[in-house]
Amino acid sequence: MADTGHDMIQFDFEALRSVGLTPAVLQCAAGADGGEAPLRLLRVTEVHRDAVRVHDGHDECAARVLPRLARAMEEGGEGLAAGDWVLAADDGFGQCWLHARVPPLTHLARRDEQGRAKAIVSNVDTALLVMGLDGDFNVRRAERFLALVHGSGVIAVVVLTKADLVPDAARDAGVDALRRRLPSQVGVIAVDATSPEAARRLAPWLASGQTLVMLGSSGAGKSTLTNTLLGTAARATGAVREHDGRGRHTTTSRSLVRLPGGACVIDTPGVRTLRPDVDEAGLAASFGDIDALAARCRYRDCAHADEPGCAVRAGVDPDRLRNYHKLRRDAQRDAMSALDRHRQVAQWKARSRSVRAWMKAKGRT
Repeated sequence: MADTGHDMIQFDFEALRSVGLTPAVLQCAAGADGGEAPLRLLRVTEVHRDAVRVHDGHDECAARVLPRLARAMEEGGEGLAAGDWVLAADDGFGQCWLHARVPPLTHLARRDEQGRAKAIVSNVDTALLVMGLDGDFNVRRAERFLALVHGSGVIAVVVLTKADLVPDAARDAGVDALRRRLPSQVGVIAVDATSPEAARRLAPWLASGQTLVMLGSSGAGKSTLTNTLLGTAARATGAVREHDGRGRHTTTSRSLVRLPGGACVIDTPGVRTLRPDVDEAGLAASFGDIDALAARCRYRDCAHADEPGCAVRAGVDPDRLRNYHKLRRDAQRDAMSALDRHRQVAQWKARSRSVRAWMKAKGRT
């Protein structure tokens, strides 16, 4: 057992390295305020409604969040996620309590239907954006997942599964469609998720100490791919419906597992409708082609809608542009205060009433 230079934090670096500990994380942990001593450095592997599970590099156990920490995170609009690092201590009855959350190096979150941010994962190095080459294939959804990841410091790799179930021409067409639409630095690979070859293809992102997260819709093959990387059927998998390729939620919570080669992977429940927690600056980084072409538009405040001389409409795939506009509207709405949103709804209602009144008056003439 060692410490960080602060006697209040205890840890076993070699053991915790097997669940992703790095010197950078350790530096952040040294600055975290746990309030009491002695505290142990642990990694969150699962988050449930009333408890979490944490790992010390040797064993996993259940833990609970101290009320003061829960209040502080709620007031800050934050929530624990699989992959977080925490400082914890046992009470006199053997119950593990979380005293502090170590500020994450990377963090991914989405927005719910009410516009509130919901944590997905923390402290991941690579996001595998998993999508099936069957009915699950959707270029716009890949762009939305990329918007979620881009700008977070996390590497994004699109993994097309079920390559063994489609003709080679369909596989190549799917890869080409993504490479035309996505930034060139985003890797795109097609695999049979059940084959050991998939692990070899993903080897560049599976180095010891690395943490990956699987993101994608239900039935895309995330759990199947996780099992292949593990070399064992540790994660439950399910079939998809033949008519639309949709799957059941076989993974019901985010869970961090250790891979034989020293990396960690976090499997996540499937999502089909994704609303990334991203601002307009982050969105511009994800759609860099649109941002670059905007400088050539005739008008400085061009909305890239129906203005004459719009370089963006002339140079960007129309479907990609529609997806960008949708994401940009979501980002603008998320940036509004509750009062701003209320005023916007009131304006929409007023305009709707005016239109109805105009149409009614026109019908009388």
